[in-house]
Amino acid sequence: MASAAEQLAANMNFGSFQKASELHKRIWFTILAMVVYRLGTYIPIPGINSAAFAQAFGGQSQGILGMFNMFSGGAVERMAIFALNVMPYISASIIVQLMGTVYPPWEKLRKEGGEAGRKTLNQYTRYLTVLLALFQSGSIAMGLQASPGLVDNPGLFFVISTIVALTGGTMFLMWLGEQITSRGVGNGVSLIIFAGIVAGLPRGVWQMFEMTRTGALSAFAMFAIMGIAVAVIFAIVFVERSQRRLLVQYPKRQVGNRMFGGDTSFLPLKINTAGVIPPIFASSLLLLPATVMGFLANANLPAWAQWVPGMVGQLQHGQPAFMVAYGLLIVFFCFFYTSIVFNPDDTAENLRKYGGFLPGIRPGKRTAEYLDYVLTRLTVIGAAYITLVCLLPEALIGFYKAPFYLGGTSILIVVTVTMDTVAQIQSHLLAHQYEGLIKKSKLRGGGRGR
Repeated sequence: MASAAEQLAANMNFGSFQKASELHKRIWFTILAMVVYRLGTYIPIPGINSAAFAQAFGGQSQGILGMFNMFSGGAVERMAIFALNVMPYISASIIVQLMGTVYPPWEKLRKEGGEAGRKTLNQYTRYLTVLLALFQSGSIAMGLQASPGLVDNPGLFFVISTIVALTGGTMFLMWLGEQITSRGVGNGVSLIIFAGIVAGLPRGVWQMFEMTRTGALSAFAMFAIMGIAVAVIFAIVFVERSQRRLLVQYPKRQVGNRMFGGDTSFLPLKINTAGVIPPIFASSLLLLPATVMGFLANANLPAWAQWVPGMVGQLQHGQPAFMVAYGLLIVFFCFFYTSIVFNPDDTAENLRKYGGFLPGIRPGKRTAEYLDYVLTRLTVIGAAYITLVCLLPEALIGFYKAPFYLGGTSILIVVTVTMDTVAQIQSHLLAHQYEGLIKKSKLRGGGRGR
C-alpha cells in the first residue's frame, strides 16, 4: 500500500502547481537571479583591448582556459567582471572541508558545533574566498599586463581596477548563490555553473555543425559525439536514480494491552552519493594554477620561467597529464565528499536510538562497519561511473577539437543539476499539499466543534 507521501506525489498536477504561490515566488526569484548573472558576463573589466584579447584567447580556447570559459558562461573570452565565476568559492570550500577533517578545532566545529559551527565554517569559507579571489585576480592582472597589446594603459591603476572588478564579481556571485539557495529553488552555486554551460550549448552545437560543413569534422565524428552524448545522458539518469536499499526493522513494543512497532523500512544509499561535486571540485583545482600559467604563456618570460608554456601544453584536453590528473582528482573527491555527507557512525547511532536494526547485524559498531563496507563498494562504482562519464567524451572531444559544451563534465553538471532542481520543486509542491490538508482538517475540526 502506498504511503501518504507517495499518494500526494502521485496526485500532483498542473492545478496544484498553480496554487503554490510560494513556489512561484521562488522560481521567479531564481530566474531573475540567473538573468542578473548573465548580464554580468557581458560587462568587461576596464582597460582591456578587446580585439587583441579575443585573438590571444582564440589560441588557447581549446585548452584548460576554454574549459574555464565554459564554466563562466563565456565571461573569460570577454574578460568580464564575472570571469573568475564561483571557482574561488569552490576552491575555498574544498580547503575548508579538507581542514575540517584534519584540523582538530575545525573538525570539532563540523561534528559538534551544530548550526553555529556550520555558520562559523561558512564564514571561514567566505574569508578564504576573498583571499583566493585576490590572488587569482592579481595574477591575471599581472599576466594581462605582461602580454603585449592586451592592455590599453598598463600600470598600477589597471592592476588595482582589475583586482577590484574580478574580486567584487566573485563575491557578488557567492552572495547571489547563497540567496538562490535560501530564497529560490535549487543549489545556488550549482545553478550559476549550470546557467553558464546551458547558455553556451546552442553555440557549441552550431560550432560542431559548422566544423562538419567546412570539413574540419567528419560526419561520422559528429554523429559519434552526439550518440555518446545521448548515451551519457541516459547513463547519468539511470545511475543517479539508482539506490541500494538496506532493510531496517523495528522491534515490537507492548504498551498496556496493545502492541506497537514491528515495522520495516529501507535505508536508501545512492550509488553516486557525492553527486556532481567531484568533477566541479576537480575542475576548480585544475583551473586554479592553469589560469595563471595560461596568461603567462604569451608573456615575455625570463629564462628561469621558460617551463611555463610547456606545462600549459600538458594541461590541454586530450593530453595524458590532464586526463590522469583530472581522473585522479575525481576519484579522490568522490570518496572524500561521500565521507563528509554520510557518516556511518552517526547513522548507526540514530538507528540504535530509535530501536532500528539491520537484520543479521548487531546494532552499534557492527552496523557502522557494515554501512561503511557497503558505502565503500558503492562509492567505487560511483567513482568509476563519474570518471568514465567525464573522461571518455572529453577524450573524444579533445581528439576531434569539438566544443567543450558537449563534453562529459558539462553534460553531467547539466543533467544532475536539472534533476536536483526538479526534485526540489516537487518537494515544495508536496509541502504545499501537506499544508493544504492540514488547513482543511483544522477547518473541519472547527466546524464539528461548533
